[in-house]
Amino acid sequence: MDVKTLKPILESLIMASAKPINIDRMLSCFSEKEVPDKKTLRSALKQLAEDYAKSSVELKEVSSGFRFQVRKDYASWVAKLWEEKPARYSRALLETLSLVAYKQPITRGEIEKIRGVSVSSQIMKTLMEREWVHIVGHRDVPGKPAIYATTKEFLDYFNLASLEELPPLAEIKDIDKINGELDLPEPSDGASPKDQSTENQAQTNQSETEQDSTKQNSTGNDDSATVVNLETEEGLEVTTDKKSTDEVNVAEAMTAEH
Repeated sequence: MDVKTLKPILESLIMASAKPINIDRMLSCFSEKEVPDKKTLRSALKQLAEDYAKSSVELKEVSSGFRFQVRKDYASWVAKLWEEKPARYSRALLETLSLVAYKQPITRGEIEKIRGVSVSSQIMKTLMEREWVHIVGHRDVPGKPAIYATTKEFLDYFNLASLEELPPLAEIKDIDKINGELDLPEPSDGASPKDQSTENQAQTNQSETEQDSTKQNSTGNDDSATVVNLETEEGLEVTTDKKSTDEVNVAEAMTAEH
């Protein structure tokens, strides 16, 4: 089968597939008599990609195979087909995902050691539910911790054919800006952005209050300290006055009896 005949067949297979389709799967769709060799098939795919070079749609090879997708130049219009607003994932989740991608295979304990804080079980659960991360084994140490690595679905979602296409760490932008560039569905972990903002503000206010309290207690000439001392002294004076009054009353009563 020549390339000219093969191109529309491959185009229809890729169009009809609900997910990226690899070369082996394409070859399985041909009968034994007409199955092309892989070299011819790849040549047909190359020419098919060139046919779409000036189109708003491109033929893209990702980790799982080939697929047609809208070019980034038209993403702003296509995004309006979905009414829901893209959700924002927490910084902790994105940092965890980045560490798995760049340091894999890696255990949860190793992630926590690098980040300096514990990793929520919900974060790992969310990454695994999205099929971005999976368990590839267990470390041969006490406790047998699970070893995590990224999946082909992770590469497909981020439009990568392999891990070698990940940008160098030196080129990674501020992780807070990544959310604005990712069209992510509603996260299943953590609170909404508004709740997270409220919680962060509360923590900030609490921290400021504790700092003010510490500062006041460490300052000998502070006004609040003076007020406390005055109140304490007044309390002692009142107690003393009450005691004196009681003694006078007792003395008067004894004098009256005699």
